[in-house]
Amino acid sequence: MSLRDVVTTMAETSTLLQVVKEVKPRPSTTRDCFAARVERTTARFPNHTAVIFEGRSLTWQELNAQANRYAGALRTMGLVRGDTVSLIMENRIEFLAAIIAMNKLGIIAALINTNLTGKPLVHCMNITSSRLCIFGEEQLDAVAQVRTAPELKGIESWLFVSDTQTAACPDWAQDFDEEAAGKPSSNPPQTSQNTLADTALYIYTSGTTGLPKASVISNRRYLLAAAMSYKGGLKCKENDCIYLCLPLYHGTGLFLGVGASFSTGAAMFIRRKFSGSNFLKDVRESGATCFIYIGELCRYLLNTPQQADDHCSPLISMMGNGLRPDVWHEFKSRFGIKRVAEFYGSSEGNVAFVNMLNKDCTVGTTSIPIALVKYDVDADEIARDEKGNLIKVASGEPGLLLGKITEKTAFEGYTSKEDTEKKILRDVFKPGDAWFNTGDLMKTVDVGFSLGLPHYQFVDRIGDTFRWKSENVSTNEVGEIINGHPQIDFCNVYGVEIPKADGKAGMASLVLAPGVDALDVESFSSYVNEHLPGYARPVFLRIQRELDTTGTFKMVKGDLRKQAYDLNQISDPVYVLKPRTDTYVLLDKEYAEVLRAGKAGY
Repeated sequence: MSLRDVVTTMAETSTLLQVVKEVKPRPSTTRDCFAARVERTTARFPNHTAVIFEGRSLTWQELNAQANRYAGALRTMGLVRGDTVSLIMENRIEFLAAIIAMNKLGIIAALINTNLTGKPLVHCMNITSSRLCIFGEEQLDAVAQVRTAPELKGIESWLFVSDTQTAACPDWAQDFDEEAAGKPSSNPPQTSQNTLADTALYIYTSGTTGLPKASVISNRRYLLAAAMSYKGGLKCKENDCIYLCLPLYHGTGLFLGVGASFSTGAAMFIRRKFSGSNFLKDVRESGATCFIYIGELCRYLLNTPQQADDHCSPLISMMGNGLRPDVWHEFKSRFGIKRVAEFYGSSEGNVAFVNMLNKDCTVGTTSIPIALVKYDVDADEIARDEKGNLIKVASGEPGLLLGKITEKTAFEGYTSKEDTEKKILRDVFKPGDAWFNTGDLMKTVDVGFSLGLPHYQFVDRIGDTFRWKSENVSTNEVGEIINGHPQIDFCNVYGVEIPKADGKAGMASLVLAPGVDALDVESFSSYVNEHLPGYARPVFLRIQRELDTTGTFKMVKGDLRKQAYDLNQISDPVYVLKPRTDTYVLLDKEYAEVLRAGKAGY
């Protein structure tokens, strides 16, 4: 332990104290919400830049006024506290104004993935009982295809928001900006009635088969996440600028980036989508000091052509998740980053870790009561002692992370009570206790002097779920879809590693149906492309004569994961779906070597 390490850690003590003060539990009836934070920030910094987007910029006063006009339009349409409105829009200024407007009125914004179409899009509106749908011009085709679907229920009106003005508002929708024109730009009185316990948002899980679950996000959850960001992570203030290129219908960008901005007055530079070639140009021109990331973006940026001045930019701190140890140090060095606030958490979970002491290669620590318990990876089940009790792991040993559910650490779950209950383990360590099952393996790590606080590192997702292309993929859901192909008798889906790629790629071991001698690759490829989103399509296929199962007929995945697509270990035919292709081909030794060298481009 170096003196420098001790001094640096002690200097971060004030950060911890500020965060503890900021996240101190408040009664659920406390009146507060993120729209109230926008109103307070506007009062403090009316003429400071709030958002920069595609050559446009709005001050806080202008952004708040636009949100107030939107709120006025929604009131005129009969929306009241507790109603839900679906929002389908790319990252842009109008998205921010819309969510602020809804939060002011106590309306729940259901933030739908802009990549969804057809049945999944209808499903997302139905499960939240949305009364209205606000959609961007860029989503016109997707919305037009589903608006008359017989299974769609409850949508009373469609509100169109212009974008590039290449398409006019259709006759079956109302122009939201026209409806809002002339409405009061002053703050509505309803904002002051919102409480911490009120539901603010629905954030959807990935939905491997295209049928996502809606996670319930209260004002409390949103404000706590924002506080962890601006106090303990980014440590930003009103003169900072936050670079946002992650989709704002997901929690990482919306909670940590937008939430920090709403609370402090820091400006936001937002992009519709990430662009590696424009990253540093944008950062330098906007003066961005903070960056909200996911590990996949960082790995991608490292793969762009290196320039001698990559470290010369205003960027100081970054916050996000999924930054792997093999990328961490190189990224900091190349881009001149001083502070990496890696976090761990999920939209629906009650567990969160933040690296507030700026220690390398860790998700930091937590104040939430947790437990790491033994997990049998090969059997894909929680290990138990002879009495059937769960077993806590030793320090440094990977274990399944559980978060204790209490009044102060509630698991808000999903709109579906059945889905919520599936994530809860009961009577774990004593009768009556309840724990949220994260589905993730974690371990403690030695980070040197850390004020006596244990620090943790993410290890892996457990067997039934793996992460690929920044999305969680359910092996069970993918397997059910694949089993629907007429040539497949049964399949076993699992994640395997590809060098220099983030997460784990899907691999499916297939047993062909009786009488089928060889897989019709063209037919199977078309089936997979039609029924599974890109991130959920298995990258590898292995054709087996039969699947191994346990005595209780549970599929065995341990050996399959270890063997993966190594042609030296297996004699079964293996197929691969190469990047930017849509048809499986046989894996040969030459391409296997490309994979091993990390040059496949996944």
